[in-house]
Amino acid sequence: MTHADSGFPSSNGAGATSRDGSSSRPGTEEGTRPVLGPGSQFHEFFNDPRWALTIIRATVLEAAHPQIGAALIDNSTFVAHPWRRLRNTLVSTQRMFGADDAVRNREAARLNRLHARLNGTDARSRPYDAMNPDVRAWVVATMFESAVTMYRLSGQPLEQQAMERLYAEFQAFLAALGDEAGHLPTSLHEFWNYYDRVVEEDLENTEAMRIILYKLFDHLPAPPLLNGLPTLWAAGRTVAGPIVGAITVASLPEPFRRRTGLPELPGAQTLMQGAYLAAGLARFLPGGWIKADSIADLLALSPGSDDPRARTITALRDKVNRAGALIRLVTPLPPQPKPAEEGGMQRSAEEFFQEVLDQTGNGYLDWPDLAAMARELSSRLDLDEPEETRLYNAFADWWRELQHALDTDGDGRISAHEYAAAVPSLAGPALINVAEVLFDATDKDGNQTIDADEYRTLFRTAFHRDTAGTKVAYTRSAFVKDFLSFMSGRQRSTPYDPLLAQA
Repeated sequence: MTHADSGFPSSNGAGATSRDGSSSRPGTEEGTRPVLGPGSQFHEFFNDPRWALTIIRATVLEAAHPQIGAALIDNSTFVAHPWRRLRNTLVSTQRMFGADDAVRNREAARLNRLHARLNGTDARSRPYDAMNPDVRAWVVATMFESAVTMYRLSGQPLEQQAMERLYAEFQAFLAALGDEAGHLPTSLHEFWNYYDRVVEEDLENTEAMRIILYKLFDHLPAPPLLNGLPTLWAAGRTVAGPIVGAITVASLPEPFRRRTGLPELPGAQTLMQGAYLAAGLARFLPGGWIKADSIADLLALSPGSDDPRARTITALRDKVNRAGALIRLVTPLPPQPKPAEEGGMQRSAEEFFQEVLDQTGNGYLDWPDLAAMARELSSRLDLDEPEETRLYNAFADWWRELQHALDTDGDGRISAHEYAAAVPSLAGPALINVAEVLFDATDKDGNQTIDADEYRTLFRTAFHRDTAGTKVAYTRSAFVKDFLSFMSGRQRSTPYDPLLAQA
């Protein structure tokens, strides 16, 4: 479940109702002042460095809700592919809070289709549904309350008028997703009673919450930018992980910490306030340095790409590698896996299972893993219906084929041992159909050839579509052959690794 999902108060997302009963579009307040997009309160702090701390805090409060926590554990790729998940969330937020109503409506429809596919039961056999309007409202509530807390902890508490305006913006955001009114309180005064009630009565110490607080940063894979610097990354992660966890716990509401039994380390409050104050000072840096999408773009940049910045990154990496050698001498660390080699090298069955097939990172291959692949491909290609459903159906057929061939114990999922023991050739009819459907979805103009622009749309490595070695003409047969080689022969691939294997 992403941060962009829920609806208030219009049932069709066409408009919101203001306090005086007048109707206005979600993008305006009382028909004049922008509520979403440039000029809005939210837009002013979207690139604020403090937002990084705030979004972690909001995600913990979301994950503590039993339904959201269950959906994250069963379906999300936030453990195995956190950087990809971050980029997708940023893109979605930009679309929802942008100035273009058409883009916002299209993104809202995409999010609703995505979340309509996320339902099931948790470990205690309780149902969860990502389209539940109360759950969707809680996601938005955590974002709003965490934004208010961000200002308070930074020594800049919002004035009542600014807080009212920000709350109206999050209501408009909820309205754009089309839920009926009433799932978020109408007034800000009523909101605080609602928020306190959910914190004290509904939230739990869920597995997803514990992973975000205590495990995610311990095992966080390096972003592509630092993929060749495992020692440096491991050293930084070892220090930063516990600090981020302590800061996040200290910032959570006291009733929540008491209810879930979260320990607060001595001095954590002072550390937390210092972190928010320091992050707040960073907002005085030049605007281009702290833009959220630029930072995410840079982290996703591969030194081998054709982006002009790659040359600088390569030079910096050489220098940091020398520093990493010194770090290894001073502070020996456990051996780190070498970065994946490209150029036709094959993975072992275990590597392929872990890096490609197990998208959710739970140690098994099941439908949510293939659904995550379909979701990522649909997002890359910005598919509408019916192409999106056709791609999901193709992956569903492939899952049934895999389950029939590899699920030897009949438990409904495929373990790494079952996969490795079978040493399967996965290029069956269903996988071939996936390749065919993916080709059709990528070939936007239907000329039976993927041109350079269509190629970059699918294989871009970040916000900018900076693909190296772009093919001018990619025929159907060549595309299907390469896709099958990657998915069945476990062949490393320069374009497909960033698409499906990269964190």
